[in-house]
Amino acid sequence: MASASRDGTPGPRRAGGKRKPAKPSKPRKRSRVDAESGKVRLNNAKPAKRQRPVDDRGVVDGEFVGATPETDPYDPAGTRLQKVLASAGVASRRGAEELIAAGRVSVDGVVVTEQGMRVDPRRVVVRVDGVRVLIDEDMTYLALNKPVGYHSTMADDHGRPCVGDLVAERVMAGQRLFHVGRLDAETEGLLLLTNDGELAHRLMHPSFEVPKTYLATVRGEVPRSLARHVRDGIELDDGLVQVDEFVPLEVWDGSSLVRITLHEGRNRIVRRLMDHLGFPVTRLVRTDVGPVPLGDQRPGSIRVLGRDEVGALYKAVGL
Repeated sequence: MASASRDGTPGPRRAGGKRKPAKPSKPRKRSRVDAESGKVRLNNAKPAKRQRPVDDRGVVDGEFVGATPETDPYDPAGTRLQKVLASAGVASRRGAEELIAAGRVSVDGVVVTEQGMRVDPRRVVVRVDGVRVLIDEDMTYLALNKPVGYHSTMADDHGRPCVGDLVAERVMAGQRLFHVGRLDAETEGLLLLTNDGELAHRLMHPSFEVPKTYLATVRGEVPRSLARHVRDGIELDDGLVQVDEFVPLEVWDGSSLVRITLHEGRNRIVRRLMDHLGFPVTRLVRTDVGPVPLGDQRPGSIRVLGRDEVGALYKAVGL
């Protein structure tokens, strides 16, 4: 069986099996930040529980809690303010830039309107529309390669192996984790785990159409002509299935390897689709959830998502 690349997609090959070198990408031109859009943009911030007013000297009840105009909160080793706001769920990075340009964001009591300011989110007080933003440094984002035989539950009443067994040490240490979506026991591959409820909700909600990619080993020789038929939509008992991508990759000894991408999460949807087409699945691996690839993770292994991956997930669901 051919192995997939880190993103689950084999690259183009020249004669002789060598891959063509990737073309360097051109830097994208950034459009001007629209302050007018920032004035009407919805603020999705989760307000901190303690909301105490700060006067123009940065003082509450006689205690200094923030910077004054004479005290610069800029931290050259810190994180860009728009990224801090995006991580807090206020808006996408672009949306956060618009909020800043519209004068709706303050740091330690000082309104910030210029882009690119860097701050240490653990040491400053960030407000949007005068309301302090909850900046949760304890958010956890994990990628698990779920092995075959494990159930997508954090605990199982029947004592069967489950995802909770694989993260038991983290749960015992106080982390409250839940899985984003499900994989049936016989399906392996990428399963995201987090304590970020809003992100998990949006990733699972069909209206955001986050694509999931699978590699399916099936019985029978799948003809390439089937791809067009599948992309037109397949009617199952519970409704029409729209497939974003259907690519037969290999055929050998009466079996085939197919890459399938779709953005819905109905129960056992890939297996039911292939059964309907007459090619029962013998092995199924989920390789991608939106912009996050499984890569070369071993079954049962867990890795922490990088900041870029978390940011890409936020962008995919409009956060």
